[in-house]
Amino acid sequence: MKRVLFVGSILLAFGMGYAFNNLTHPNETPLKRVTGIGGVFFKSKDPKKLRAWYAEHLGLTTNSYGAVFEWYQGGDSTKKGFTQWSPFKENTTYFAPSDKDFMINYRVENMELLVDALKKEGVTVLDTVESFDYGKFVHIMDIEGNKIELWQPNDAVYEKMGKDMGAKTTK
Repeated sequence: MKRVLFVGSILLAFGMGYAFNNLTHPNETPLKRVTGIGGVFFKSKDPKKLRAWYAEHLGLTTNSYGAVFEWYQGGDSTKKGFTQWSPFKENTTYFAPSDKDFMINYRVENMELLVDALKKEGVTVLDTVESFDYGKFVHIMDIEGNKIELWQPNDAVYEKMGKDMGAKTTK
């Protein structure tokens, strides 16, 4: 009997907490943050030679920027998604103020809401959101000094740009 009362009390407390949350935040959907990896960028002594090596030995379909991996989104398997792989010249300043030899680009769903939330949480936002046909971008720093690029992609436009350039994707 004690066990039944104990389990019942736990379920009742959980149910009341759930109901209270729904009453106080009825239409609030949780903010999605990172939804995937949008790109991997790193410094290289000779990006052109390195791209050729990856094409020859690992089968990447490369272009003058690196390689684009094409995949289908988990939330909607009818929509394509893309991840960019790019070696940069070793003296690039694109990763500054980080002194690291790499930068990760993360795909996000709602840039403005996420940037507002990050600012409120004390995250260093390095610049303002920039908008292009193929998506929105902003840069932040993590607690170890790694520069991070956030990208809210427009995959349809990104795919069209690649096709217009004659670029192929790695599938």
